[in-house]
Amino acid sequence: MIDKEHSKTKISRILNEEEYHTLLNQLYADIKNTRISMARRMNSTVIQLYWNIGKQLSERRIEEGYGSAVIKRLSSDLKTEFPNMGFSPRNLWNMKQFYDTFSSTDQKLQQLVAVLPWGHNLLLMNRLSSQEEMMYYAKEAVTLGWSRNVLLNYIKADAFGQKKLVKLHNFVEVMPNDLQNQAEEILKSRYNLAFLEVDRPLKELELEKLLMEKIRFFILELGNGFSFIGNQYRLELNRKEYFVDMLFFNRCVKSLVAIELKIGEFKPEYVSKMGFYLSLLDKNVRLEGENPSIGIILCADKDNDEVEIALQTASAPIGVAEYLLDFPEQEIKELIKSEIKNEQELSHKSRSAKSVCTKA
Repeated sequence: MIDKEHSKTKISRILNEEEYHTLLNQLYADIKNTRISMARRMNSTVIQLYWNIGKQLSERRIEEGYGSAVIKRLSSDLKTEFPNMGFSPRNLWNMKQFYDTFSSTDQKLQQLVAVLPWGHNLLLMNRLSSQEEMMYYAKEAVTLGWSRNVLLNYIKADAFGQKKLVKLHNFVEVMPNDLQNQAEEILKSRYNLAFLEVDRPLKELELEKLLMEKIRFFILELGNGFSFIGNQYRLELNRKEYFVDMLFFNRCVKSLVAIELKIGEFKPEYVSKMGFYLSLLDKNVRLEGENPSIGIILCADKDNDEVEIALQTASAPIGVAEYLLDFPEQEIKELIKSEIKNEQELSHKSRSAKSVCTKA
């Protein structure tokens, strides 16, 4: 009884009893109305509900520390009325953070997080700091249908940071203006093949075989719009046979995409060989209405200056990129340091909150 009265005393410093019950009844009404449509649009309506709850908590300036008593009481009352709907104290704080984080962001980002599952949004809020990063990962998750675990792995691999690396290609020089940006979008500067779980050096055919065994993961890593056609794709000229390592079609740019796998460093002669394959594809495989075929040379390492010079003489659209078979050691170290720092900050906030409550 004493604890309950003490809790009410703390709450009264923020909201009087009438204001609290107004807030509680409003939340009851919102939740009841939401449950009617939840069966039809479960995810989007839940996210909208969490947004509304976060908004009400934010507008009443309920903050961690002195607002803990309000949140705990709200959690208890809401869970009694609506069990198994995620109204723990921690999740109520998450809802407020959700609104505070995204209410002032770009409208496009708001539209993306509105259709993402709650677990995805928690990752965006808790692991990313800039709006640009959130926009990138949210867009990719929605477009490519990433699961929460896939999203987490891409964040850990710093896919956003890799995207900002220089992309090496000759698309501007050899492609029509209306195709240059589209072609540039489907090319990455670096491809993460950690899903292959390789722990030893590989031969090119072994690498290709592993990619074939996990082709769904490779298509996911390639990006939006890719469809697999075949590996060791046979081309013929004057009764001679030639084989492209892997052949795809990209719906976004409406082009065949040939990928050549190289286990070592980039060599200039790879460009002329790819150009030859692309000419054969355009002549014998490309259908009417499709755009010129594009080549991607995937190497373990490359010298940017060497690549740029080699591409200067190519007349077919070719990009050159690196691949990673595992997360770089330095990135793992930085990730661990970041996690430790976050834990220390959370611990400091917790101690500060306790101090505020003690003073109150």
